[in-house]
Formats: sequence, C-alpha cells, structure tokens
Amino acid sequence: MKAKFDVITSTCVPLPLENVDTDQIIPARFLKATTREGFGENLFRDWRYDKEGNKIDSFVLNDPTYGGQVLVAGKNFGSGSSREHAAWAIADYGFRVVVSSFFADIHKNNELNNFVLPVVVTEPFLAELFDSIATDPKTEVVVDLPNQKITNKSTGKSETFEINAYKKHCLMNGLDDIDFLLTNKDKIEAWEKASK
Repeated sequence: MKAKFDVITSTCVPLPLENVDTDQIIPARFLKATTREGFGENLFRDWRYDKEGNKIDSFVLNDPTYGGQVLVAGKNFGSGSSREHAAWAIADYGFRVVVSSFFADIHKNNELNNFVLPVVVTEPFLAELFDSIATDPKTEVVVDLPNQKITNKSTGKSETFEINAYKKHCLMNGLDDIDFLLTNKDKIEAWEKASK
C-alpha cells in the first residue's frame, strides 16, 4: 500500500520545455536496475549534470528557488520509448503530480501506476501557471483529486481534469493493481464459486 492521494497543495518546479521524451527524463544507461529505488537521483540526468558529473546550476532541479511536489512541464511530456523507469524516476525524486497540456499515453499510464498523478490542463491555463511561477516561485497549486480540479492559487483560476475512475480509486486508496485484487479477494472467490 502507498500513501493515499487526496488534496495536494504545493509549490511547483517549472520545466517549460515541449516534447520532453523518456530518454531525457531518465537516460537509457540507467535502465539496468530492476528495482524502483534510486532513480530520482538520475532524473533529467543529462540536463542536471555535465559530463564530469558537476551540477549545472542553471537547470531548474539544481535551483533552490524552486521546489515542491508538482512538476509543471510543457506540451507532449513523456514521449519516446515506453520505459516505466521514467515514471520511477519522477516518483522517486518526490513528485506526486505532473501538470502538462498533453502526455504521451503510455507514459501517462506509467505515472498513474507509480502513484504520480498526470494532470492535463488547457494550453492557456498552463501558460498562465508558468507565468505565475516565473513572477513568484512560491506560487502554489491545489490539486484536488476527489473533485478532479486544479487551482492556481496566484490567480484563483481552476480547471477540471479527467482521470480513469479505476485509477482514481486506486490513488485515493493507496492501492496498486495487486492490492486492488487482494482487497476484492472475497468477491472474486464468491464469483468463482457461483460460476462453477
């Protein structure tokens, strides 16, 4: 069981780049590991560090001005290969929510499977959120999963977002697919008995 997801109020880390692919999220050379731990330190590795392993100060994850549980990304986030490790890296770094105007489908599902909520907003809402964060890095968003609503606290503007009902149930109850099956074990066994 994972931490239950309800309402998150957090500052944001802005990444106003479009077409960020999974190789940029987690480079292929880090895919040898088979457990999810430790991927966060290599999130956006080639943007965070130079070839000698020194931090690139200008990259947003290395800038102490920004922080929080919400990554705000440009359009078409998570394109490219279907590697689940990209979602592992985002979750392991500590992000609970990624906001974008468009996600690659497989990556979006991988995020949901790893207890990261992908929130799809309109282009104007995203642009305004980037502007709010640029004006005030302490800008907070409220991500209300029960009501499927995101609010930019700087402007007071909100949008609703879509989420698969099953995935919403799992996030709100801290269940992965196996946990969900185990919580329904009695019902499954009753159905099997009745079906014989």
